[in-house]
Amino acid sequence: MPRFARALTVACAAAAAVACTLTPATAVASEDTGKHCPQLRLADHWYGDNATKIQQVIDERGRCGAGHRTGQRPLAVFDWDNTVIKNDISDQTIFYMLRNDKILQPRDADWRNTSRYMTDAGADALSKACGTETPPGKPLPTSTDIDCADELLSVRKEAKTTGGEDVFAGYDHREMEASYAWVAQINAGYRPDEVRAIAREARKASLRAPVGATQQVGSSTEVAWVRYYPEIEDLIGTLNKAGFDTWVVSASPKETADVWGSEVGIPPNRTIGIESLTTHGRINGHLAGCGGIADGEDAIMPYVDGKRCFVNKNILGIEGEAQLDAAPERKRQALAGGDATTDVTMLADATGVRVTLNRNKDELMCRAYDNADGRWAVNPMFIEPLPALDRTYPCSTTAYETADGTAGPVLREDGSVIEDQKDTIHG
Repeated sequence: MPRFARALTVACAAAAAVACTLTPATAVASEDTGKHCPQLRLADHWYGDNATKIQQVIDERGRCGAGHRTGQRPLAVFDWDNTVIKNDISDQTIFYMLRNDKILQPRDADWRNTSRYMTDAGADALSKACGTETPPGKPLPTSTDIDCADELLSVRKEAKTTGGEDVFAGYDHREMEASYAWVAQINAGYRPDEVRAIAREARKASLRAPVGATQQVGSSTEVAWVRYYPEIEDLIGTLNKAGFDTWVVSASPKETADVWGSEVGIPPNRTIGIESLTTHGRINGHLAGCGGIADGEDAIMPYVDGKRCFVNKNILGIEGEAQLDAAPERKRQALAGGDATTDVTMLADATGVRVTLNRNKDELMCRAYDNADGRWAVNPMFIEPLPALDRTYPCSTTAYETADGTAGPVLREDGSVIEDQKDTIHG
């Protein structure tokens, strides 16, 4: 029997509440609907039994499953960068902006106005590199001013000045990554539709660039290409056909994520990203709040525990401080997909399967390889998968980043320490 058919047999057997049979086309039929249950077309592209785990959740929770007849549509949530696509849309947008003079001089030509967490060292380095001659709100000449481009790029990529000093300090590392938030905050002065237009141009360029292509940004050579993963497009399409509500939950600016999601059947009204506030129709550099943190405090974004918060707020309709707590199990996402520690809480909240693309991110891989409840599905990246990691993940010592940015051990729900894990699923 072909591997795909074997997977469907297992999935159907596991879905006790659904009457399933294999047809010659290896589709699954429901006695209740009389229609074929949607199936992954690219099931044989997945590692091990991951497709079987995923298909089982689709069959049990989707329109063929008994649970779907309650009237509550099942939920699936996906990170974006390196989960739905290969490479990073915020990177590509920033690269495009630097190459095309799209970054604006901040208010009062003072970079402290772009983030409440910016250090004096960071602001001074940016002012020195980019100067104060360009009026506030006007484009900086980053296509030709290499020093300015390099300093801005260093803030984006390393959260450090080109001299190695920290650019941000004082934020909660479980609810915010200040250098990610800053990518949205430096759009201050633009209208949201203008940011989307910039993102569309960056998207066009990165999809047109050949796989492996590079580009010059300042004095650096950077990745120039992005590709959608066909396997994740297939997964999202199958979930949509099966009656799931599918969402993107990204740590990129919402305007940027909006531009990319429709390609895989997720429209802007089901896209969560860093949500910028506006004044008179223009982005003002402040962010929407969550979990009891008010709009404009700029202290939370869709990052680690912040991803849970915005799922609970924007999708589940939970209010106030409870947005930071795990939602009732019956309301939570059936499936979640991610690739990095920024996604770990959103993934852990999934009640069916947690699709984890392996990018060697310590805390995430500790939890995924520990697989305490059997719901994790680790898969190599579908394009340019990483080789085996030449060390263990330091789960028992330093893999967990605390709220103040210090390192500690990764704990299970019962408080026990996860032992160091080997990298066994890779390219």
